[in-house]
Amino acid sequence: MNQQSLTVNRYQLRAIRTDRTKQLGNGFDLPVLGLIGEIGSLLSEVKKKQRDSRSYLGYETSVVEEMGDALWYLAVIADHGELPLATIAASAQGDGQEPMFDGEDIELLSLQPQPPLPLHAPTAAFERTLLQLAGAVGRLAEMSAQGGLPADRAGLLAHLASIFRFLLTAANEAGITLHQAATHNLKKAADRWPEDRNFSTDFDQDFPIEEQLPKTLKIEIFERTAKNGKTYVVQKCNGLFIGDRLTDNIMKPDDYRFHDAFHYAYAAILGWSPVTRALFRLKRKSETQVDEGQDGARAILIEEGVATYVFGEAKQLDFLEGQGAGDLGFTFLKSVRQFVRGYESEDCPLWLWEEAILKGNEAFRFLKTHRRGRLILDRPNRSLLVESLP
Repeated sequence: MNQQSLTVNRYQLRAIRTDRTKQLGNGFDLPVLGLIGEIGSLLSEVKKKQRDSRSYLGYETSVVEEMGDALWYLAVIADHGELPLATIAASAQGDGQEPMFDGEDIELLSLQPQPPLPLHAPTAAFERTLLQLAGAVGRLAEMSAQGGLPADRAGLLAHLASIFRFLLTAANEAGITLHQAATHNLKKAADRWPEDRNFSTDFDQDFPIEEQLPKTLKIEIFERTAKNGKTYVVQKCNGLFIGDRLTDNIMKPDDYRFHDAFHYAYAAILGWSPVTRALFRLKRKSETQVDEGQDGARAILIEEGVATYVFGEAKQLDFLEGQGAGDLGFTFLKSVRQFVRGYESEDCPLWLWEEAILKGNEAFRFLKTHRRGRLILDRPNRSLLVESLP
């Protein structure tokens, strides 16, 4: 997309493709609550930056992200009220001001003709505007609580125009543009809810076949009981036993012994799993940096950390029973990917991480219930299946 081509209405059309709130409640409650939350997050960023000053990193990036999320909710609320976002932008000018545009739409970049200078700390003016913005959103929430949003379209337009005006002023005072915020928001949405599900790069494609994760793999996983009465899990592939004998390693048993299902899901769907590489001796030794940096001991520990974190979160949610694509929390998925920052799987989109997590938990639930099963990895089709084992 050409930088100049993103207009206000075009942004709204793309934003509402990821709207999952329209059929819930009265159609306004959730996006209004979401807008309140984003303005609160902006105020929180200001507080943290002032409190922690030098030690707080990522202030500028966070402001752009939160501003983009606020714009998204504003676009969604406007859509629910059958109002084009450009109409709201035009109304936000107020009386006596020179019109920003004469047509039905406007380029986002045209809203701020003079690019502001980036500010690395919040100013008093920015804080004041955010508080005014919070007040305007609060009045919108009151209108929503009284059931007035769908009934009073003119009133809704006036409220949204006021919010847009404060949002634009805040962007200027923060040293960013709404165009930056909007493009970041669309990129974030595509990472989570893409229009086209294109898989990430095959990390093995440039390496010798003997260093690649297998295209397909069948792994049998089942329990055994030792003479001392201790139960453990063993794995077998192509008639050979692989890996260590696994127990739960916790005071209160929780079947963590079957957690390798998560690693196999990462291998099958993400095409990434240092643990699986080590298990099958498939480290990419033809390139020393990749061998040490992507497939080495530290990478293995990182993946184990991911699996442990996912297990702990999923354990509280019945190991994601009944959840499907689009159901996992955005913050949760971001936290998972944060684990692998600096490693190749950082490039995997969030929706693909979600698929890997869901499939890993599906296989885990099967093993937990039946105590044995066969996992079938299909890397070309990015899938993991589990079936009964005689």
